[in-house]
Amino acid sequence: MNTYIYPPLTEWLELSNRPTKETQDLQQVVLNVFDEIQNKKDKALIELTEKFDNVKLSNLYVSKQEIEEAKSLITDDLKNAIQLAAKNIEKFHSAQQEEIKIIETTKGVNCWRESRGIENVGIYIPGGTAPLFSTVLMLGIPAKLANCKNITLCTPPNKEGKINPAILYTADLIGINTIYKIGGIQAIGALTFGTETIEKVDKIFGPGNQYVTAAKQVAQNFGVAIDMPAGPSEVLVIADNTSVPKYVAADLLSQAEHGVDSQVILLTDNENILNETIQELEKQLNVLPRKEFAAKALENSRGIVLKSIDDCVNFSNIYAPEHLIFAYEKAEDYTDKIINAGSVFLGNYSCESAGDYASGTNHTLPTNGYAKNYSGVSLDSFIKKITFQKLTKEGIQNIGPAIELMAEAEELFAHKNAVTLRLKS
Repeated sequence: MNTYIYPPLTEWLELSNRPTKETQDLQQVVLNVFDEIQNKKDKALIELTEKFDNVKLSNLYVSKQEIEEAKSLITDDLKNAIQLAAKNIEKFHSAQQEEIKIIETTKGVNCWRESRGIENVGIYIPGGTAPLFSTVLMLGIPAKLANCKNITLCTPPNKEGKINPAILYTADLIGINTIYKIGGIQAIGALTFGTETIEKVDKIFGPGNQYVTAAKQVAQNFGVAIDMPAGPSEVLVIADNTSVPKYVAADLLSQAEHGVDSQVILLTDNENILNETIQELEKQLNVLPRKEFAAKALENSRGIVLKSIDDCVNFSNIYAPEHLIFAYEKAEDYTDKIINAGSVFLGNYSCESAGDYASGTNHTLPTNGYAKNYSGVSLDSFIKKITFQKLTKEGIQNIGPAIELMAEAEELFAHKNAVTLRLKS
């Protein structure tokens, strides 16, 4: 971890930059794959899966038998843990449902808004180095609560052509049974265009590597919406003299282990806390099974000492972290100053892992500074809001003359006439 002691304000913007990496022209790669899928459909998916994942599939669809077999492959303890998380996530997202409120804006003019679930949604679940069955809960539960008509789940198979059993168990638990053994760009392409087997969707959700992220962004050019721009995972921790360095180090490593392109930031007004946390990082890193990923991520990470917690909060708002942890006792004192963050964790016991799994909030969050203009996934992500209005005779009489004047001023006389005819009758 690179350290900085009292950097001047002029350097904050540069210090808030994410690591950059040289890549091939991902957009052209995506377009080439998309073109193959449009032309060859299922055949292309099978060929591309063999090419990119070294798996030769005979069938893209996950059968009921495979789902039943998966249930026997995970422990009862894990099943109970998944069920606990599902209950909390459902409880939190259910509270986001809105009652219809009819507003009389003028006597005889009633306006209201109603929610409708997006009919066809696609959920992408990574299945490589970290099969994220928790993301099935985070995306599937609000999709079900929103009454989305068709929910399609895509996830890459392993070398034997099988799906991680925890992913299948979790999908079955919440009622998702349309599951395909397909990952990467080809999965996003299949959801974008549809094939003989996989139906086209209206909106695509879910995290992924740089190829999946690029594919989702390109998919928008073909009339498909996405949840948000997403990139490597990140966390920013603010600590003071009441923080516990071993807790802080554990939180930093919990994000660093996601991948080599993840980034973690520690901000503090106490140099001793920074030094003690770095010692804890080294100690805890050595026993992690994924220490190679975490160690590489730490090379692009920063520990920064600033003059005050207020400065730390101001820096955080510039950085706009996916996860923001106030790892000290009086964390609530600063909540009103948070402007840009995906999800916030308050106090020494609110570890970021709680939000990733079981507290109830959603872990699908904006990264790479997009917390400045995007929210994390919620029930609203799966619904559309439709406005309604009903005018009585009295209502059109009350606002009709204003409409006539405004329409005439814009030289839209057919608009004016639609009102005039009603007023004259």
